[in-house]
Amino acid sequence: MNELLTKAKQLQQAAKALALLSTEEKNEALTRIADAITKQKDWILQENEKDVALGKEQGLSPALIDRLQLTDERIEQMVDGVRQVAGLPDPIGEIVEEWTRPNGLRIQTVRVPLGVIGMVYEARPNVTVDATSLCLKTGNAVLLRGSSSALHSNKALVHIMQEALRDSAVPADAVQLLEDTSRETAQQMFRLNGYLDVLIPRGGAGLIRSVIENATVPVLETGVGNCHIFIDESAQKQMAIDIVLNAKLQRPSVCNAVETVLIHQNWPYIGELLETLHARGVELRGDSQLASSYSFIQQATEADWSTEYLAPILAVKLVQDVKEAVDHINRYGTKHSEAIISEQNDNVRFFFQAIDAAVLYHNASTRFTDGEQFGYGAEIGISTQKLHARGPMGLRAITTTKSLVYGTGQIRS
Repeated sequence: MNELLTKAKQLQQAAKALALLSTEEKNEALTRIADAITKQKDWILQENEKDVALGKEQGLSPALIDRLQLTDERIEQMVDGVRQVAGLPDPIGEIVEEWTRPNGLRIQTVRVPLGVIGMVYEARPNVTVDATSLCLKTGNAVLLRGSSSALHSNKALVHIMQEALRDSAVPADAVQLLEDTSRETAQQMFRLNGYLDVLIPRGGAGLIRSVIENATVPVLETGVGNCHIFIDESAQKQMAIDIVLNAKLQRPSVCNAVETVLIHQNWPYIGELLETLHARGVELRGDSQLASSYSFIQQATEADWSTEYLAPILAVKLVQDVKEAVDHINRYGTKHSEAIISEQNDNVRFFFQAIDAAVLYHNASTRFTDGEQFGYGAEIGISTQKLHARGPMGLRAITTTKSLVYGTGQIRS
C-alpha cells in the first residue's frame, strides 16, 4: 500500500500543476517524450524481449504474446501517436456552450481535466504511452497499472517518459507506474477514492469485470469485441471477401477483429468466401447447413456465437435476411463494432437503426475502430457503455465540464 499511496499523493499534486499549464507547454512535453522514446528504442526492445521470453515460458497464448510484443514498427507507431496527439487541438478550456439568462447572468460550460486517471490494463505496452500522451494533453495525471507480463517494458517506458518530462513544464510525477502488480494492491487501487477520479480498465473480459465489480472509484468502462460482419444478398463479391479477410486476419488478436460472419443465404459467392478463408488458414465453425456442406467447417456450438476468439478462428452462419442478422448480433454482440456489406440502402438504414453498438460500418472493415484511425492520434480505450463516452476514446472522452457564471451583482429573489 505504501507505493500506491505515495504515488497517488504525488499524482494529486501533479494534477493541480497540470491544470494550469498552457497548450504550448503540454505539447512541448509530449514532443520531448516522443524524441526520448525514439532515442531509447534499442533499450525498450531489450526490456520487451525479457517480457516476451518470460511470457512464452509461462505459456501465454499467442494472442497475448502478440499484444505484448514490441517491434521497430510498433515503437514508431507509438511515437507517431504521441506526435499526433501533440498536434491535435487542446480541448481544455473549450467553450462547449454559452448562453445568457433573462436576469443577465452569462453562463459558459467549459472543458476541464478529470484529474487523476487510473489505467488498469493487460499485456500491451503501447497503452503505457498512448494513455500517458492523452492524459498529459488533457491536463490529467495518470497512474498506470499494467500486468506483470509487461513489467520490464512498462518500467522502461515510464522511466524514459519521466526523464523527458524533467526538462519540461509538466511535472515528472504526473505519470506513475504501479510496479506492485499483486491482486491485493490492485484491489486497493480500485477503492482509492479521494485520490483517483476515474478508473479505465483495458483488456480481456475477466479484467474488465473484476474492475467493475470491485471498484468504488467511478469506472469508464471499455469492452470486449465480439464483432460481426453481415454480408447482404447484394454485396459485391470482391469487396466482401477483402473486407472479411482484413477484419479477421490483419491482426486477429485485437478487439476490433471480426469474430462472426453472417451471410445472406442467397449471396452467390458463399463458397468462394469460405474456401478463401480456409486457404488463408482460418479455422471455420459454422451452422449445421454450412458444416454439412463443407468438410473444412466444423459444427459450431452455442458458445461459438458469443466467443471473442482473438485468433484466426471464425464463426460463420447463413441467415434469411437483414432482420435475422440484426437479431443474431443484438443477441450475441458486445456493443463494440458491427458491419454490413450491402448495396441496398434500405437494409443499411435498418441495420444502423436496429443495432445497439458503439460503431457501425457500411462496406468497411471493423478494424477501423481505433483512436488513431478516427483521427484522435491515439486512444485510451474503446468504450462500449453509454454514459460519458462511447466508441474509441480520444482527448475529449477524458475531460469533464464545469460551468462558469458571470454576473453583474445579481441576487436571487
